[in-house]
Amino acid sequence: MKLFVVLAALLMSVFLLSACGGAEEESPVETPETVAETEVLEEEAEEPVEEDPQEEEPVEESPAEEPEAPEPTEEETLGAIPDEVLPPVDEPAVITVLSPQASGTRTESNGSAIMDYSHCEDGYIMVAWWGGGARLKVLMTGPSGTTYQYDLRTDGQYETFPLSDGSGSYDVGIYQNASDSSYATVFTASLSVQLTDEFAAFLRPNQYINFTADSAAVQKAAQLCAGRSGNLDKVAAIYDYVINNVTYDTEKAQTVTSGYLPDVDDTLLTGKGICFDYAALMTAMLRSQSVPVKLIVGYTGDIYHAWISVWSDAEGWMDAMIYFNGSEWKLMDPTFASNGQQSESIMEYIGNGANYIAKYQY
Repeated sequence: MKLFVVLAALLMSVFLLSACGGAEEESPVETPETVAETEVLEEEAEEPVEEDPQEEEPVEESPAEEPEAPEPTEEETLGAIPDEVLPPVDEPAVITVLSPQASGTRTESNGSAIMDYSHCEDGYIMVAWWGGGARLKVLMTGPSGTTYQYDLRTDGQYETFPLSDGSGSYDVGIYQNASDSSYATVFTASLSVQLTDEFAAFLRPNQYINFTADSAAVQKAAQLCAGRSGNLDKVAAIYDYVINNVTYDTEKAQTVTSGYLPDVDDTLLTGKGICFDYAALMTAMLRSQSVPVKLIVGYTGDIYHAWISVWSDAEGWMDAMIYFNGSEWKLMDPTFASNGQQSESIMEYIGNGANYIAKYQY
């Protein structure tokens, strides 16, 4: 009889202990709240399951006696884990999108067009046209004398154009297609700009590098850069991801037409793109991580090409040495690095800044 009681007590103990270790429920995924300029995605830290000792029934040692369970100390509480052995909590993934705004405080207009330069000190203007009609172009000439040319939509929606030339005087004009390649002037304005800093135009979205806090590319950048604080650490993470997950789209390169605008989310999700797509995707991802980036358009040999230049506190603007191969920095050209499978010869070509002649920066 005593043997039976002991066996029964042991079986009861096993049952109670197994009942306390139920399957852990999966934590619900939190939808991040959008904040006007900065969005923070906090990754939930997985917490250990703590079992409540007060719900545990005392193990019966004999049917004649039920001793009262002593109040456990903090160290003895079932499931408690000392702080020093807890896994480190991941740092939250941070997204910073400085969204352009047409505030209407400083404008020039003529009845069909409006140029809003309320935030020109932040490195951009916004232009809208609601007069309908044929194809439109915006031409902008800054302090360097370089003229930037953009297409402009005709439905009255604002588009953002960067003040890439820095502080100084800008002439802005809107031109409407009259016939064939002829355009008529429909709006002109001049403005004097004093930027808040040299990075203003290279931290924000614009017509060529279009993204929001909800963009898939921005969300992916936050995931890749979680826990990374240095610009070059973020560059390395995003660069490695892009060159290993996006391939050059030869068919698209042969059929792309004038006025093409990159779609950074489409490039990310399809895993395909031309040089402009590669550069725009990396620029959007890095800018959303507060890394100043210039999207450069120019020539490599006889080829019209796009690549990027990144700012580092230690190096400044790295126009010709951006990819670190373990011993030296090399030019950041994600298109060639990906398409050439990072071969020794292609990396040598990329690493020679003389092979690249910049014409525009966005």
